[in-house]
Amino acid sequence: MSDSNNIREDLALFNHIVDLFLKDEIERPVSDYISPENLQNELDLSLNEDPCIAEDFKDNLKKLVLSTPKSSSKLFFNQLFGGRQSKGVLGDLLAVMLNNSMATYKIAGPQVAVEKEIVKSICRLIGYPESSGGTFPTGGSMSNFMSMVMARDKKNKQIIKHGFKENFIAYSSETSHYSISKNASFCGLGKENVRYIKCNKHGQMDVMELEKQIKKDLENNLIPFYINATSGTTVLCAFDNIDEISKISMKYNLWLHVDGAVAGSVLFSKTYSRLIRGVAKSDSFCFNAHKTLGVPLSTSVLVSKNGDDLYNSFNNEASYLYQTHNDDYNLGQTSFECGRRNNSLKLWVLWKAIGTSGLEKIVDHEFDLAKHAREYVSSNSDYELYNFKDSLSVCFNFKNYDPIDLCSKLYERNKIMVGYGRFNNKTFVRLVTINSQNTKKDIDSFFKILEKFSKDFGNEIKKIN
Repeated sequence: MSDSNNIREDLALFNHIVDLFLKDEIERPVSDYISPENLQNELDLSLNEDPCIAEDFKDNLKKLVLSTPKSSSKLFFNQLFGGRQSKGVLGDLLAVMLNNSMATYKIAGPQVAVEKEIVKSICRLIGYPESSGGTFPTGGSMSNFMSMVMARDKKNKQIIKHGFKENFIAYSSETSHYSISKNASFCGLGKENVRYIKCNKHGQMDVMELEKQIKKDLENNLIPFYINATSGTTVLCAFDNIDEISKISMKYNLWLHVDGAVAGSVLFSKTYSRLIRGVAKSDSFCFNAHKTLGVPLSTSVLVSKNGDDLYNSFNNEASYLYQTHNDDYNLGQTSFECGRRNNSLKLWVLWKAIGTSGLEKIVDHEFDLAKHAREYVSSNSDYELYNFKDSLSVCFNFKNYDPIDLCSKLYERNKIMVGYGRFNNKTFVRLVTINSQNTKKDIDSFFKILEKFSKDFGNEIKKIN
């Protein structure tokens, strides 16, 4: 057993595989496609009674890594994350080696202060008061869930003990993240008690429709309690008008959560922070540093204007755990999880290294890339643009090719990884410019590859009328 547990030897293997991977990422930015049905034939993934021979183990591990989609390559435009900030990777690797749980000060020590410093700095940037608080959930979905639970408990503290006895109603745009529906189920609200408000042509929640629906629910003796506004919807990257929505939330005494998982990082930009104008009037806000800032998955931050709301919803007695220090430094009292990994260190290392001004440059550069891509699409008659400025998603169709089939074949032929989206009964290619390591030349290269592929294999791609 001891021969297989040698950290220095395994770190040497890690470095060797990473060197191969980084080289392969440049030479082969899109990994060779393997169909799910053919995985077992291509890779030895079996788990057996006897240990694997050392050399076979190394070869299998290398092949597995090099066969995995390269989410940080210059041709990965598929999900709402991409790129790689080396200082963030450094922080993540150190967090793995330290292996602290963030539940208590006793087991995390100064790492608690690291998390608290990030939370305090973000609250200050968005205009929250000193009494605010925050935590690092496992992702945007969990951030949204925790905000809904806090809103529920703020409306009626007895629900924590006795459950729902009345019909509470939540509100979100029709283009908001799918986690809102799941979270309604998880917290006992019920999926049918979420009202999905229509959007305008820009993909933003219609504020007049929101108020109209709230009034209707009040007339039916229902209890509105929560509004979810989105800063960067998953398809169009649209920003709801927080300033106007906040007037509605205050008028009817509803919790306002801003889901900035996709693009809430505009808080670091003097130019683009205007897209979340009014966020200081919200009750909670979240963003994912692993999306637009290139920090490794998963790095999500949730802040609450009133830090007591986190404590009131998520604290619990556990004498076997909370044995030293007060609740301000026992972070398990304000988080959903107990054995929570240290996700704050990777963001802190990046932020410490490049400063707030460096984070601003990352955000601004990604918007510049999106602007460049939109200009390319708009100036070319073979393309049709489906979204607007101030978005990190560039949605378009090329000639009369079916966008779903086009994206699928580009992936299966190892050309580009890019996805598609839908809005207002239209389906289109969705190019996301959230890899800050990309340049305008890389964006041009994306279009050249797409155009050449369509020219070479156009007869194999489905057409739309």
